[in-house]
Amino acid sequence: MAVTDRPGTVLSETGTSDGSEPTGDPDHGPPECPRERVNRRWGEILQETRVAQTGVQILFGFLLSLAFTPAFRDLQAFDRGLYVVTVVLGASSTAALIAPVSIHRFLSGLRLKHEVVETAGRLMVCGMVMLALTIACTLLLILNVVIGGIVAELVVCLVMLWFGVCWYVIPLRLRRKALRRRQP
Repeated sequence: MAVTDRPGTVLSETGTSDGSEPTGDPDHGPPECPRERVNRRWGEILQETRVAQTGVQILFGFLLSLAFTPAFRDLQAFDRGLYVVTVVLGASSTAALIAPVSIHRFLSGLRLKHEVVETAGRLMVCGMVMLALTIACTLLLILNVVIGGIVAELVVCLVMLWFGVCWYVIPLRLRRKALRRRQP
């Protein structure tokens, strides 16, 4: 028996307009058809992008302003090189985190939302890795000037270990656990 959810859209018995099986997590609400899923994922990526972009833009603005401070002239060669690497990483992470917006704008209306969502997701991961590296280099630059030596490097390593746990280890463990739960 066919059912409609919107005028002009006929759904199959499975609840999707193309007859395919709906997807979704049975523990968290009703199943969603592929179109609903890609639209939901795109909305989630936009929200994640807003959060990441704000962070990277604030950090990048801070980095750019450092070169114009009087103390910048006193930096050693290593710290100046680290600054350059940090600024390049910041610019690169900015590009990767803003890219989904540009991709969407250029491909809007071409019915490529699935491809846009997949590409945007990959760029977000890439941008987050570069953002973590930018943060590590920024910390090292600041702590090298403030406390210097092995202590600065140790503190940066510990902070980045924490970033790794929060940003990658925990999500990957949860993902693995969810995938195991879905297997029959």
